[in-house]
Amino acid sequence: MSSGFKPGRDGGVITSFDAAEVSILRSLVAQILGLIEPGQTGDDPLERALGIGPSEPSSDPVLARLFPSAYEDHEQAAEFRRYTEATLREGKRADAQAMLDSAEPGRVELTREQAQAWMRALNDVRLALGTRLEVTEEIHDEIADMPEDDPRYPAYVTYDWLTYLQDTLVRALW
Repeated sequence: MSSGFKPGRDGGVITSFDAAEVSILRSLVAQILGLIEPGQTGDDPLERALGIGPSEPSSDPVLARLFPSAYEDHEQAAEFRRYTEATLREGKRADAQAMLDSAEPGRVELTREQAQAWMRALNDVRLALGTRLEVTEEIHDEIADMPEDDPRYPAYVTYDWLTYLQDTLVRALW
């Protein structure tokens, strides 16, 4: 198993993955790319140029978690979403693609910019998986008490591993 991220040269980070770990990371990130479609804008040329899109939140709990309302007031939240969500989607897709492009078995050396994209992409993967699994703060207790033949066990362990990777990445960057 990966020993996590360590500081590298010029503010970057290094790690090492085996083929199975890369396969898991690529699969999860590809799912995020499939889920986060490019941001939609209106037909108006000005709306397209400014990235102005729809204002309603997604009914999918994962997308609602990845793109939460910025305000409790429905009208303010809708207005904020209308002007920001398309750009946020593009950023999340770019981060996921950067991770896909650089995840490979063996030694992986990331620049600071790549590492920051990985950090954001790992966060999105964890948010998506955690939402689907309905993860709570008691996850470590749940994993410790869960028998390995429980069908949820691999997903919970994967979530825990992603948390570890993200933690070591944050520590290596700072």
